[in-house]
Amino acid sequence: KDLKVIEDWQNITFKYMEKTQKRRKTWLTVGLSSVSQGDRKRLFTTLVSVFRSASKTERKHFTVLVHLADSDLTWLRETVAHISSLFSSQILAGQLLLIHAPSDVYSSVDEAFEGKFYSKENIDHAFLVSFATKLSDYFLLIEDNVFCAPNFVTHIVSKVAEMKSNPWVLLEFSNRGFLGKLFHNRDLPLLAHFLLLFYKEKPLDRLISHFRTLMVQENPIFCRPFLFYHRTTYGIFYDKQKAMVFQEKNASGPNNPPGAVFTDMKVFNVHFPWEAYTLDESFFWTSNVSIGNHLTVILNQPANLSRVQVLTGSIVDGRYSLEKGQVELGYNREGMPQSCTSFAFLGHLLEGQMDQ
Repeated sequence: KDLKVIEDWQNITFKYMEKTQKRRKTWLTVGLSSVSQGDRKRLFTTLVSVFRSASKTERKHFTVLVHLADSDLTWLRETVAHISSLFSSQILAGQLLLIHAPSDVYSSVDEAFEGKFYSKENIDHAFLVSFATKLSDYFLLIEDNVFCAPNFVTHIVSKVAEMKSNPWVLLEFSNRGFLGKLFHNRDLPLLAHFLLLFYKEKPLDRLISHFRTLMVQENPIFCRPFLFYHRTTYGIFYDKQKAMVFQEKNASGPNNPPGAVFTDMKVFNVHFPWEAYTLDESFFWTSNVSIGNHLTVILNQPANLSRVQVLTGSIVDGRYSLEKGQVELGYNREGMPQSCTSFAFLGHLLEGQMDQ
């Protein structure tokens, strides 16, 4: 690899960091990179979730660092304007920083290289983590399409304290891609170097996993219950035409087909069964669940399902999750209220969750 390219690249990064060197250092930096994918709301809703999920005290201990990594200057100007309007108080308080890498950073990306989508993503994140090096003690990597568990900072602090006597390189607060990965800031320069050296070799999540093993943490450390979940299933693309085609096919993110929800379980308070099937933070609440109880979704039309995800209990502390349960796919609906005449076993709940 050409180390001269890395040295030049670091000089560019440090030039843009000069004005942040003297700012107040926080305990945690929450970092994410975002590009134009036709839906700016995904970034805004993620930022809203980050700040609303943290208490006033927690917000004093973290900085949110957003790398606006698209070369489309119109998108960049409009996004900065919207964020500045929506999050002016956080920006003025130094809790939110926006950065944009100059074109020099991407001079080594070969446009003809077939893996350029993930190579661009790797360089985006190399710039992000390099910039974050001196902002805090720890760095949390998330994506621009997620929602966060309430008081996630407190739970991360607690886990770090719990791991004090056990050396670690990477703690994982999600099992999806590179979402929810926690690093020591002291390791970020090495991580940035690593991403730049091998940006053409693998997608980001696989490079991070490889980095962990090279840093002598052989096995992943998953911190349950997970604190971060995707709002959508969008892939990340850097060819705008390809991105728009993909997004048209996946315009609503997780595509819960229209259907009706039935249950024989008691409705508690005002949290109704249909809320278990919505794609927001609302939920169905019940109590005294017994063997044989069910919650059934009857689709309006038959559908081919590519993925089924079930979450039960609190995503923060794991309380109230179902200890045992299973998910089945039904066929040949009939009757009123409707049911299915045959079922295929899909999987058991593990710690109240299933995703396959």
